[in-house]
Amino acid sequence: MSTGDLLNIHPIELKFPFELKKQSSCSMQLTNKSDKYVAFKVKTTNPRKYCVRPNTGIVMPGSTCSVTVTMQAQKEAPSDMQCKDKFLLQSVVAPDGTTTKGITSEMFNKEGDKVVEEFKLRVVYIPANPPSPVPEESDEGSSPPRPSVLENGNQDSSLLDAVSRTLEEPKEKSFETWSLISRLTEEKTSALQQNQKLQHELELMRKQISKKHAGGFSLLVVFLVGLFGILVGYIFK
Repeated sequence: MSTGDLLNIHPIELKFPFELKKQSSCSMQLTNKSDKYVAFKVKTTNPRKYCVRPNTGIVMPGSTCSVTVTMQAQKEAPSDMQCKDKFLLQSVVAPDGTTTKGITSEMFNKEGDKVVEEFKLRVVYIPANPPSPVPEESDEGSSPPRPSVLENGNQDSSLLDAVSRTLEEPKEKSFETWSLISRLTEEKTSALQQNQKLQHELELMRKQISKKHAGGFSLLVVFLVGLFGILVGYIFK
């Protein structure tokens, strides 16, 4: 925090998360530590690169004003991630009741006994996605002990066994399923063959019965014809 007679400024560095082709913003708080109206104005060495809202304003006694600075999307990153841009915050006592519309550039001119406080703020780039910190091992043994090589070997062996069992189980189930399907297929084929054999035998039996019925009918006809002839001969004697 930077402290003057009029304003406290926090922070004194403008830190922007830097990422190519993306806007980035940061803010600073201006607190009026006096009992007077204080007018402020924010300037930068690179006005096309930054947007300051508000860039001028009034901070009433004992109150705080927030200023947001937005950096436009950048197409290139500096090789050393260092930025030479600077900001200048000017503050001056204003007449009581002054509003933002009543602020003029002449108010910040250093004339006679007028006191114009100025604070320079530098720009700092920080990585948008910083790498995760690697925890350091403690010499006092606070970190859990690492497993020994043998323990690692046992763990790896158990893991491999579990994976092997997982891979073998589907194969065993698949083999059992295939065996069941094969056995059912064989039983079905055997049943069909038995059915066909029974139908063939039934057909032969039907033919034999038909022949027997046909033979019996012929003998009966011959017998009747003979009997009829005998009767006719006996009558006509």
